Amino acid sequence: MDATDFIDIGRDAIFVLLKISAPVMLVSLLVGLIIALFQALTQIQEMTLTFVPKILAIFLTLILTLPWMLTTLKDFNQELMNRIVNPEPPPEQDAP
Repeated sequence: MDATDFIDIGRDAIFVLLKISAPVMLVSLLVGLIIALFQALTQIQEMTLTFVPKILAIFLTLILTLPWMLTTLKDFNQELMNRIVNPEPPPEQDAP
């Protein structure tokens, strides 16, 4: 393994992290935006109004997407273990 392999593994890990966290972050963003719009229209400035629906939406999103998240992490882990067990041989150099 050389430096490019470590960079590839790091890039893949960041991509998996973004892919797994995206559904929860997007739902939180949408719920927060809808609640902020509701608060601006009704001039209700209650702190629990933003907190409780966001927590419930995040919890529901985690329940619905957890099997997909675990499958994604399992696939990444299997790929990583395969790279550790069977590293690609370095390219052969032609003799002068």
